Amino acid sequence: MRLKYKMEDSKAQQLLSGAQRFDLECLAEIYDRFSPGLYAYAMRLLGDTAQAEDCVAETFSRFLRALRAGQGPKNHLQAYLYRIAHNWITDQYRRQPPPPLNLDETIYEDASHNPEIQTGERIEQRRVRAALKLLTAEQRQVVVLKFIEGWGNEEVAVAIQKPLGAVKALQHRALASLRKLLLEGETTDGSQPRN
Repeated sequence: MRLKYKMEDSKAQQLLSGAQRFDLECLAEIYDRFSPGLYAYAMRLLGDTAQAEDCVAETFSRFLRALRAGQGPKNHLQAYLYRIAHNWITDQYRRQPPPPLNLDETIYEDASHNPEIQTGERIEQRRVRAALKLLTAEQRQVVVLKFIEGWGNEEVAVAIQKPLGAVKALQHRALASLRKLLLEGETTDGSQPRN
């Protein structure tokens, strides 16, 4: 895994050098290489295809503006792009208040799958997304990068520009908060409490 990461890091460094020279092939390859992951990241956090597409577009727009200004990353291109996306998503959260944790159970069903299972999964996904919105921006970023994107602690530390110990502390606090938020609305037998 470490060798694979080093090889990918080397390729990303080559692409970044080309992007700094405004080599269109390098810029296109950067987009092709990183946009699917950025879209998935935004989609998991936002739950809306239009907003996820806007996030990817704005991420690359900000990246290009930084390059034009002679700024931008000197290394760790992936971490830089995810940080831009994270900041954009955080701005979206600030603009709209988080939805209540007890979500409406009216969900569109897909007839090609078992509706009961699919509905349960969608409700759970919405509950987790709503709970993630209630975490601090840094906690949310650590949880998503670590557990959903599958990044290692070192990669997360580079992305959020924090020491490894801080990443572990953020992760611990975030998981404790998520556990509390997700279990808060349930009784010990898993049913919803009565009002």
